[in-house]
Amino acid sequence: MTAQTDLLYSETEDDLRAAVRALLADRAGHQVLLDRIETDDPYVPGLWKSLAGDIGAAGLLVPEELGGQGASHREAAVVLEELGRAVTPLPYLTSAVVATETLLALAGEGGPAAGLLAELASSERVAVLAVPFSTAPHPPLAGGGGVAEGPVRGVADAVAADVFLVARPDGLYAVPAADAVVTPLTPLDLTRPLAVVDPGGAGGTRLADGDAARAAVRRGLLAGAGLLASEQLGLAERCLEETVGYTRERHQFNRPVGSFQALKHRMAQLWLDVVGARAAARAAADALATGSPDAPLTVAVAQAYCSKVAVRAAEECVQLHGGIGMTWEHPAHLALKRAKSDQIALGSAGRHQDAIAALMDLPAPR
Repeated sequence: MTAQTDLLYSETEDDLRAAVRALLADRAGHQVLLDRIETDDPYVPGLWKSLAGDIGAAGLLVPEELGGQGASHREAAVVLEELGRAVTPLPYLTSAVVATETLLALAGEGGPAAGLLAELASSERVAVLAVPFSTAPHPPLAGGGGVAEGPVRGVADAVAADVFLVARPDGLYAVPAADAVVTPLTPLDLTRPLAVVDPGGAGGTRLADGDAARAAVRRGLLAGAGLLASEQLGLAERCLEETVGYTRERHQFNRPVGSFQALKHRMAQLWLDVVGARAAARAAADALATGSPDAPLTVAVAQAYCSKVAVRAAEECVQLHGGIGMTWEHPAHLALKRAKSDQIALGSAGRHQDAIAALMDLPAPR
C-alpha cells in the first residue's frame, strides 16, 4: 500500500522555521548581503557556524548514530525555504544536502564516508560534490557518468569547501580542498559563488568503487534537485509578500497602486502559482523523506514547475516595484539573479520534463 503524501508542516518544522528565520533576520539582512557581494567573499562571517552548528541544520539528514540530528528531508526543506526567502549565501544545499546524501549512500559499512559525515553534521567541515552545478540527477550524468576528467567548471560553493567529493573512473574520492586548484568564476548570482575545480589526477581517500560511486552521486543530485524546489518556493513566497506590501503602500492618483485591477490580477495569478509550487516542493521533500519509489518523478515535477514560478515571482517583484526595483540598492535583483541561476541548477526545467516523459513512458511527439 502506498503511503499518503503529507504536504502539511509539523510543529517541529514550524519551530525550526522560526529559529532559522530569526537567525537570518538578525545576521543576514538584505543590506548585509548587498554589502557582502561588493567584496570577494559573499559569505557572512560566522553565519554558517550559527546555522549549521548551533541550530544543528547541517546534520538534519544524518542519522543520530553517525553524529547527526536524525531528521529528514522535510526539515531540511524548511531550512532551504528560509534560505531562499533571504537569498542567503551559504553552502547548505551543496554540503548539507548534496554532499551529505552522496555520503549517506556509502556510510552503511562505516569507513571513511561515515567519518566524513560526522564532520559535516557537526559543521567542522564543508564538502562539495565536484560536478557542474547544472548537472541533473537523471542518467546519463554529464561528463561520462559524473566522472571528473580534468578541471570541472561551474562547481557551486567550491570556495567554501574543505573537501571535494570527486568521481573518477575507479570510484569516488574525498580530496582535501588544499590539494585541489580552485579558480573562482564571476557568476550571475553573486550570492552563490561558482568556480573551476581541478582536483588533480591522484590523491584523496577512496570512498567507493565505480558502480557504487555513480549510484551515490545520483542519490546526492536527486536530493539536491528535490530540495532546491523548496529554496525556489521560499524565494517566490518572499517576492510575492514584498510585492503585495509595496503595492499597498505606494500611492498613485491618490490611491494604492495595488488597488488597480490589472495589478490585482497579476498578483492573484502569482499567488496561485506559489500555492502550486508549495504543493510540488512539499511533495518532493516528503517523497525523499519517506524513500518513495516515485521520488524521481516527484522531484522532476517539482523542479519543472518551481523553477519557472521562482523566476516569474522575481520578475514581477522587480517590475511591480517600479523604478526602485531596478536599482542596485533594492534587494529585488538578488532574488531575480538567484531565481535565474536556480533555473538551470541541477537540471533545467526542460531536462526534468524529459525525465518525466521517460519515467511515465510518454515519448515526445516526433
